[in-house]
Amino acid sequence: MKKLVLAVVAAIGGAAATIVFTQAIAGTDTYRQLNLFGDVFERVKNDYVRETKDAELVESAINGMLNGLDPHSSYLNPKNFSDMQVSTRGEYGGLGLEVTMEDGLVKVISPMDGTPAAKAGIKTGDLIAAIDGVSIQGLTLSEAVDKMRGPVNSQIKITILRKSEKKPFDVTITRAVIRVESVRFKQENEIAVIRITTFNEQTEEGIDRVVNLTKAKIGNKLRGVVLDLRNNPGGLLDQAINVSDAFLDQGEVVSTRGRRASDTQRYNARTGQIFPGVPVIVLVNQGSASASEIVAGALQDHKRARVIGTRSFGKGSVQTVIPLSGGIDGALRLTTAKYYTPSGRSIQATGIDPDILVEQAFEDNSEAEANDRMSEANLPKHLDGQEGGKKPHVGPKVKPKAGEKFDDFQLTYALRLLRGQEIVSATEKPARAPN
Repeated sequence: MKKLVLAVVAAIGGAAATIVFTQAIAGTDTYRQLNLFGDVFERVKNDYVRETKDAELVESAINGMLNGLDPHSSYLNPKNFSDMQVSTRGEYGGLGLEVTMEDGLVKVISPMDGTPAAKAGIKTGDLIAAIDGVSIQGLTLSEAVDKMRGPVNSQIKITILRKSEKKPFDVTITRAVIRVESVRFKQENEIAVIRITTFNEQTEEGIDRVVNLTKAKIGNKLRGVVLDLRNNPGGLLDQAINVSDAFLDQGEVVSTRGRRASDTQRYNARTGQIFPGVPVIVLVNQGSASASEIVAGALQDHKRARVIGTRSFGKGSVQTVIPLSGGIDGALRLTTAKYYTPSGRSIQATGIDPDILVEQAFEDNSEAEANDRMSEANLPKHLDGQEGGKKPHVGPKVKPKAGEKFDDFQLTYALRLLRGQEIVSATEKPARAPN
């Protein structure tokens, strides 16, 4: 049995596994647990109904171990690791969905703007129950995502469960090359609307491009900036820091705190900022996660921007991608720390609470109720935050009046606020100034 355990552990990670095994011998309990794993491995290998491959069993064991920790730790096999590296560069093949796993189903955090998934009407909070008629129950998140990827122009049928619909329904989507234009610009007269859809390697360059566009189109008449981070699932930490830095002149942007005090890292803004003195509003909702929350929290804490919308997702954990055998054996995506805003607030499972709660008013339900359903705090095995979980919103609350219809009430309200057409008081509902 000792030889079997050594062989199994060695299969997991080569030279590194030898160290693990050596440590296991030193700890009786750890060695006993490895013996238990060896017994199960041997039994499955010899007696399972069909012949299995060692690599298949080991990968399943690794996935089971990591999935049992939290919703964001996972094993990336060589193909998935390669796909992840491609996606952070801002171009990859697929549907354009940011997803997580919940109760054995794939749950949509947000569809990316302009992608096949968004055009097909996939919504935040949708559950994907089957792919091409085959249930995804029993699949890991990586396996499910892999099934959703495929050749460009090929079709895929996904079965959707949506709370507002009584029955599951099928959506057929044509796969495409996802080229994520992470930063977009729209002029609203004297106001610049900057939308960031994700934080990838192109984001900082996109911000520079938008700054030049703003100067060329609006110039000195610039009255305000709306930074739209709604349904932005996050991405690269360094890009979130760079975007925050662009709007700040000094001070801490974010800190990460790990298991040990020595793991703490702080990231600070550099001197100089874009649009100095110009009012900024940041839009967030339940689909704003991770890097989006870092930006919103930094600008809010430094009082550089007013945050409006609904409470953000609350993904305040840091995942470190650790290549295994130089990437040959894939990589380990492991939660190693938590994010904290400059004032020391934990983002994890609490999210960023807006200064003004502005509901979009969905036809089937309010966004505030949708926010309660779709959040980090509702994911199984999520890490606890440092502030006792989500708390009721304190401050002004705004929603469209009965009979009012808007294509995008949150953006409309932000524009009105910057133009002085809304007067915010300490009351529950800000009074509207005359036009």
